[in-house]
Amino acid sequence: MSESINLKKIFSGFKQLQIVVVGDLMLDKYVYGNVDRISPEAPVPVLDVKRKDARPGGAANVAVNISALEAKPIVFSLIGDDSDGDELIRLLKAKGINTKHIIRSGSRITSSKTRITSKNHQMMRIDEEATDSLDVGEGKKLKNNIIRYLKSEKPDALIFEDYDKGVLDKMLINDVISICNQLQIPIIVDPKKRNFFAYQNCTLFKPNIREINESLHCNIQSPDIQSLNSAAEALQQQLSHQITMITLGDKGIYLREGKKSAIQKAHIRNVADVSGAGDTVVSVAACCLASGVKPAHMAAIANIAGGLVCEAPGVVPIDKNQLLKESILLLG
Repeated sequence: MSESINLKKIFSGFKQLQIVVVGDLMLDKYVYGNVDRISPEAPVPVLDVKRKDARPGGAANVAVNISALEAKPIVFSLIGDDSDGDELIRLLKAKGINTKHIIRSGSRITSSKTRITSKNHQMMRIDEEATDSLDVGEGKKLKNNIIRYLKSEKPDALIFEDYDKGVLDKMLINDVISICNQLQIPIIVDPKKRNFFAYQNCTLFKPNIREINESLHCNIQSPDIQSLNSAAEALQQQLSHQITMITLGDKGIYLREGKKSAIQKAHIRNVADVSGAGDTVVSVAACCLASGVKPAHMAAIANIAGGLVCEAPGVVPIDKNQLLKESILLLG
């Protein structure tokens, strides 16, 4: 990258940031064991369980990544008043994340994903989730809580982390974006299909290539700059946002700001698990954007971060020191 960038100063500045995270919290559960035989009851493998684990997932993983970057995440969401919800709150508190703005609902379950793994190979995933929209009263309470906080605290950025689990709806999205724009708070969006075109006038819109294909009815199989430019222009016409960042898996990240666009190629990694990489990318992008980092540098740092977390099995947060070291090596 031709233009110099003071990475140490940028990373040190993350400590001053407050980043609001609004979206679908999940509990990621893991069951590890060995498969050495087939069940006599049916032609299915038998897992001899050796260990169980649980980690914050979805928007909760975004909050964990922000905390790992030493910025302060402020989480707004709604989960069930159940044992998975209790475990998720415990895990977030253990990482020093304030959970006071998370609403507990007696009429809703906490979304969870249980991954069954044998010898580092995922055999099955079991999803338990609520995907219907929030109760009207609970949705109004959540929205009012967010807006009240934005007006009183004026955080450095806000992330919408949408997993189509029902926490986010068009009215909440529209009202929160309106307040953020009034207060000049950058808005970073990690979208899903249901509300894909609801995030009008956001700052940065970060879908992945599969979501682009589904929502714009494209068939981009081998991403190239021309096809991605066409997709970004179509997005811009509908969303009127400022920056488009499309994650391309092992091909890297596409970035467009105004008429300028480029593909940041992925760095070679020993990939163990891609789970949670998108959460890491959006977290790093938000911290960079809130720090005033130019979009090209932001995308380059986020690209490195997404690759680093793929080297570890399961959903893991970014290591700030490792990210700084890699960024200096590759960009400095």
